[in-house]
Amino acid sequence: MLLIDYYIFNIMTKADIVNLISERTSIDKVEVAEIVENFMEVIKESMSEGNNIYIRGFGTFLNQKRAQKLGRVITKNTSVVIPERYVPKFKPCKEFKEQVKNSKKLQDLK
Repeated sequence: MLLIDYYIFNIMTKADIVNLISERTSIDKVEVAEIVENFMEVIKESMSEGNNIYIRGFGTFLNQKRAQKLGRVITKNTSVVIPERYVPKFKPCKEFKEQVKNSKKLQDLK
């Protein structure tokens, strides 16, 4: 029997983000939720138009090109061509990576 170590991470939802921003800025939760929704919508729309988004001190949202490849349909035992496509990718900035890397809470989970 294979034993797998599961690490339990806290999960933060959009509602949690809205609550934190509302607490830190004393702005009404409804207004913060609208701003967060609009922020995410602008990112999705911009990336759908082929734009990359650079947020200094946070990271970059990139459209990454995936090359055409050959896939298999196991149930039919046939090959299919998966066309080239673009997928969204997030690349955190150096400070972001360092902050996560040096996080005391994450070190305690080891």
